[in-house]
Amino acid sequence: MPFVLDASVTASWAFRDEQHPHADLALERIRTDQAFAPTLWWFEVRNILIVSERRKRLSEAETAAFLRDLATFGINLDIVPETNEVLRVARAHQLSVYDAAYLELALRMDTPLATLDIDLVRAARVESVRIVGENA
Repeated sequence: MPFVLDASVTASWAFRDEQHPHADLALERIRTDQAFAPTLWWFEVRNILIVSERRKRLSEAETAAFLRDLATFGINLDIVPETNEVLRVARAHQLSVYDAAYLELALRMDTPLATLDIDLVRAARVESVRIVGENA
């Protein structure tokens, strides 16, 4: 079953000390299921990696290897969010527009959301969006 992938889950795959059962499940699922993300995911993931290089958590070689591995999953980027719905979700749940973009995509696709962001999880539950790793 397809799902929406956010940067928090993706980032946890890059760091051994940030592993989480929900992120592990998303990684398992992405091997057989389609994953979708708003285009901002591309920028968020790379920003996390470059900041991690600056903080000496990753080397350039580790970043390159991670991005090569990530590319094998063929994550589908959604380039046209529904603007009014993104703004509605952001307003209704006090989310950043960035986080609202992930939730809007999951709502539009009627598919689960893979996130570790507490505020985004809370908003998704209110909007009846399933969270990868939760049974409900």
